[in-house]
Amino acid sequence: MNVLGISCWYHDSAACLIVDGRIVAAAQEERFTRRKHDAAFPLNATNYCLEAAGLSAGELDAVAFYDKPFLKFERLLETYVSYAPRGFPSFLKAMPLWLKQKLWIPDLIRRELGYEGQIFYPEHHESHAASAFFPSPFDEAAFLTIDGVGEWATTSWGRARRAGSGGPSAQSAPAALDILAEQHFPHSLGLLYSAFTYFCGFKVNSGEYKLMGLAPYGEPRYVDQILEHLIDVKPDGSFRLHMDAFTFAHGLTMTGRRFEELFDGPRRAAESPLTQREKDLARSVQEVTERIVLAMARHVHAETGQENLCLAGGVALNCVANGRLLREGPFKQIWIQPAAGDAGGALGAASAAWHLALGGAGASSQSGEPRRDHMHGARLGPSYSEPDIRRALGEAGVPGEAVTAASTEQILARTAALLASGHVVGWFQGRMEFGPRALGGRSILADPRGEDVQRTVNLKIKFRESFRPFAPSVLAERADDWFDLWGEESPYMLLVADVLGALSDGAGNNRIPAVTHVDGSARVQTVSERDDPVFHALLSAFERETGCPVLVNTSFNVRGEPIVCTPSDAITCFLDTHMDVLVMENILVEKRLIPGAENDIKTAEAIAAKYGLD
Repeated sequence: MNVLGISCWYHDSAACLIVDGRIVAAAQEERFTRRKHDAAFPLNATNYCLEAAGLSAGELDAVAFYDKPFLKFERLLETYVSYAPRGFPSFLKAMPLWLKQKLWIPDLIRRELGYEGQIFYPEHHESHAASAFFPSPFDEAAFLTIDGVGEWATTSWGRARRAGSGGPSAQSAPAALDILAEQHFPHSLGLLYSAFTYFCGFKVNSGEYKLMGLAPYGEPRYVDQILEHLIDVKPDGSFRLHMDAFTFAHGLTMTGRRFEELFDGPRRAAESPLTQREKDLARSVQEVTERIVLAMARHVHAETGQENLCLAGGVALNCVANGRLLREGPFKQIWIQPAAGDAGGALGAASAAWHLALGGAGASSQSGEPRRDHMHGARLGPSYSEPDIRRALGEAGVPGEAVTAASTEQILARTAALLASGHVVGWFQGRMEFGPRALGGRSILADPRGEDVQRTVNLKIKFRESFRPFAPSVLAERADDWFDLWGEESPYMLLVADVLGALSDGAGNNRIPAVTHVDGSARVQTVSERDDPVFHALLSAFERETGCPVLVNTSFNVRGEPIVCTPSDAITCFLDTHMDVLVMENILVEKRLIPGAENDIKTAEAIAAKYGLD
């Protein structure tokens, strides 16, 4: 049975295909259109998913859309009426799109796909919960989903089980996903965090990562003001926002004059210099967020009695809060959907349709350790062959003398040596990742031991703010020698842990400064041979060269652009920036051997103009 899941029209549109209970393909639309956070109907992503499985739309048994549009429309109308006449400008901006498109989803799906079968509409947070639980390694678990807003819900929690779980007497029991409680709009932890993202001069729905990265530079001096004037938090983690300080419910911005009164003046203008105020604001809202997530998790644990917790929703991408939840929370294990935001809603919708509506039986969790999830390392996007790569190199005018093709072992050894000598490498291998993190499929790699690597990669390759940290990828079997991960794996780069010795050894003694944040932490990816043998082999080769099993791993893109998808995307990004080497499958390209390439490298200003950046 073939089920297609779709999410679209808000941000990070995506498609996912499940075949007989197995996730076979998933991708965000932005990777194909090259428009970051593209919200359009994911026709390109859908076509990719069908092609990956060798199917046509006529062979689909069901399509699932990730929320209930009419229920969301009801919330919008009720909100506009409640805040009338203040909400009128927002109403005027939103209604044309709803009346022309969002209320006609069945017609659009049938027209775009040529599909005539059944369509399911799980609620938004049901899709998040399904994306959190069904791909997880657990047969039963509690779940917690936290985001901005779906239809009405902004947070939900409950418990779920796979079909046939619960012992021999339950072998015929169907799968279940029970939402036991919800928090409703406008009271939203995700929107609280986004309000501070906006007030600090970053873009909502993309700048939250920046706010999290900025937080360790500040002090939590606004925590009491937030808890006194913005949010009333109960012991179980439920809360109410004081809406006089926010404008997102009725306006075209996130915050109003009350915010300015509370936090020492107007919001920071985008791209203007950061001050200590913004750093302290980031630290303060991060601290409040962590406290609330911990309180929610403790309540969910007490109410469900489950040992394991699954997380999804945009707030689940807050890897600092996740790390604290793992260290201080009551659950034995937590699992976080790697595409936890709206893109993962496509996967969740397909999962909900398969497991709940259609009664399909998914693969149960394997016995033994380590338990494996069903995300296939999140490597669910397209891959490309050597002829595809050679064709793209030829079209880009890359001369043959700059290109080396060799065996996998030779390419790995050469790449490790180049990394060890200080070169920055664009790494393009296998299937593209699903979700916001580059995990070794579409990555930029560098030596983590260099003091200047972070600044160089940020300013000369990524063209982004110098304060933003880079993540380390480490051999899974060596992770505990370098990071305080409490014996856990972190395959999807969704946990922050301390870098061992980074602070206690004193200034200048940190072994991997390029991936160590100002507070001595790092957002770690553990790489196992089981899940990614090629990337694991590269890390092993680098360790043989240097004694260090860690590499800088950041996404293969420049600021404002989606992660690269095709060989042509990768070559363009390589030639536009100060990357030294490009490795695509078993083909290695050195920029120094391309005549005039160094002179053709775009400046930060040219990149900004090319990609329409602020």
